[in-house]
Amino acid sequence: METLESELTCPICLELFEDPLLLPCAHSLCFNCAHRILVSHCSTSKPLESISAFQCPTCRYVITLNHRGLEGLKRNVTLQNIIDRFQKASLSGPNSPTESRRLQTQRPYTMDPRISCQFCEQDPPREAVKTCVTCEVSYCDRCLRATHPNKKPFTSHRLVEPVPDTHLRGLTCLEHENEKVNMYCLVDDQLICALCKLVGRHRDHQVSSLTDRFDKLKQTLENNLTNLVKRNSELENQMAKLIQICQQVEVNTAMHEAKLVEECDELVEIIRQRKQVIAVKIKESKVMKLRKLAQQIANCRQCLERSSALITQAEQSLKENDHARFLQSARNVAERVAMATASSQVLIPDVNLNEAFDNFALDFSREKKILEGLDYLTAPNPPSIRDELCTASHDTITVHWTSEDEFSVTSYELQYTIYTGQTNFISLYNSADSWMIVPNIKQNHYTVHGLQSGTRYIFFVKAINQAGSRNSEPARLKTNSQPFKLDPKTAHKKLRLSNDCLTMEKDESSLKKSHTPERFSGTGSYGAAGNVFIDSGCHYWEVLLGASTWYAIGVAYKSAPKNEWSGKNSSSWVFSRCNNNFMVRHDGKEMLVEASLQLRRLGVLLDYDNNSLSFYDAMNSQHIHTFEISFLLPVVPTFMIWNKSVMILSGLPVPDFVDGVATDLQEQQQQQMGLCRQESPYLTGMKTCH
Repeated sequence: METLESELTCPICLELFEDPLLLPCAHSLCFNCAHRILVSHCSTSKPLESISAFQCPTCRYVITLNHRGLEGLKRNVTLQNIIDRFQKASLSGPNSPTESRRLQTQRPYTMDPRISCQFCEQDPPREAVKTCVTCEVSYCDRCLRATHPNKKPFTSHRLVEPVPDTHLRGLTCLEHENEKVNMYCLVDDQLICALCKLVGRHRDHQVSSLTDRFDKLKQTLENNLTNLVKRNSELENQMAKLIQICQQVEVNTAMHEAKLVEECDELVEIIRQRKQVIAVKIKESKVMKLRKLAQQIANCRQCLERSSALITQAEQSLKENDHARFLQSARNVAERVAMATASSQVLIPDVNLNEAFDNFALDFSREKKILEGLDYLTAPNPPSIRDELCTASHDTITVHWTSEDEFSVTSYELQYTIYTGQTNFISLYNSADSWMIVPNIKQNHYTVHGLQSGTRYIFFVKAINQAGSRNSEPARLKTNSQPFKLDPKTAHKKLRLSNDCLTMEKDESSLKKSHTPERFSGTGSYGAAGNVFIDSGCHYWEVLLGASTWYAIGVAYKSAPKNEWSGKNSSSWVFSRCNNNFMVRHDGKEMLVEASLQLRRLGVLLDYDNNSLSFYDAMNSQHIHTFEISFLLPVVPTFMIWNKSVMILSGLPVPDFVDGVATDLQEQQQQQMGLCRQESPYLTGMKTCH
């Protein structure tokens, strides 16, 4: 009966069809529901009769109306008869779903948490054991066996543990109370019903099925939930680390507090001991000085007694008026008085004023200042690497740095590694395996030897004392290019090398030279190679072209043929001038490039690590061309001339304009070379100079 009832239900009002219309698409619709659809499409300025079409709510087929409107559609009499018979059958049976739902609604609301059977005849109903999601009804064991026998179509019904009826009923539309939501408006981001899409304000909006929206939202929620769980895990780990640090802070604080008490007690003990020592010294000095002063007082007293006795004798002699007697007695006294007066050492002993203890002082002002500045030792401030003072050669770099806390630094530690372009210096610093470390440096500079030529390195300096250490900001320093000269063993017989093998010129006098496999030997292959092979780093050299208007300069593998022009094979790459034409050549293909006819100084940048070979007008700081090369073997610089002479300057630092151009053109050159490979602009048929 439930299945039949669903077939007899209107898709708009979700009730049994009432006065159903038979639509041209074979679906049915209540007359009143169809009228509501027309009313929703009608505006205040247009009459209802002006509506000439509407969509079937089931299949979206457009129903066209004639001049009679809805009255022009046929009534579905057969369907109406079936509905009438169904209603009679439903009302006659107490076990019908309709009657069951009616009885269910008549039961008073109760707070009983038990889920009751919605199909039982007895009151109160038995406790439900299963809920049918398909029927949206909960059943006790007896009713379940009666209503869901083990045969089709009931075997496809989904049975779950009992759940409240409110969890089974679908959500109703906010705008149409009797309609269940069955789609999702993507514009307004809300659940809607079929009427909302057909006749409501959502009819022009983009909608999605609940299943699609459910899948997308569920996937989004699951992804966000995964990220949130991951973030919470990271936060928990971070919090655990912070808690561990807090615990370590407590431990370290207690340790330092105990150390502070211990150190201060030692200082107090030192002061107490020094106090005792100085007090003993003061007492000893006092005794010694008083002893000396007592001796001096005794000496003075003896002198005073002798002088007093002599004075008494002299005064007695002066009382004698008889000249003869006076002369007889006073002569001896006068001599003694004269002697006593003349001898101050006898009459007045020496008195040492230093014995008064006036020159003794206690001055602890310096020590007081030291104690007032008493504080715990901290790690020194980070040193600063002075780029402008740092120097480099092709295999060494001398690093200079300064430190604000130079007097508190015990030593420095220099760390360096090859710079790979990584901008996250924290991650780079943590990858300790690739770092070279120079410990226990006592000066503010250090020279690192044995480095790769033409290679950029990154340096850190660490200032260290007993309290810890701090790193400087990173500094990127680069070794100079690999110096080289022309190899006489490779020079063509009609070339003359001079200036310590740095200059080569065309010489038709043809000095006799022995033939070697390395020597350029072909007719017109007037070339020479450098005396080094390069397999890493970034190297820059310049060629002074002078008045030469016919040359080819570049690099090649050792296996490149020596009896043909450089660039005519797959093992060499060159920039060439042939009178007024400039070109680049590789694997027999040539491409014209723009360069000044006044080009007198050619810069060559070989970046082996980044697979590129670039040429520059060094006088005007202009980029000419860049080869993108996947190097497979070491390469050697090569030089060819057909008139005049050229001079080589090697081992040069990379100029600033080259660094800037290389950075700006890296992506552009990659795109350009990609186009070159696709469009093949090399002029394979271009006329060559001989």
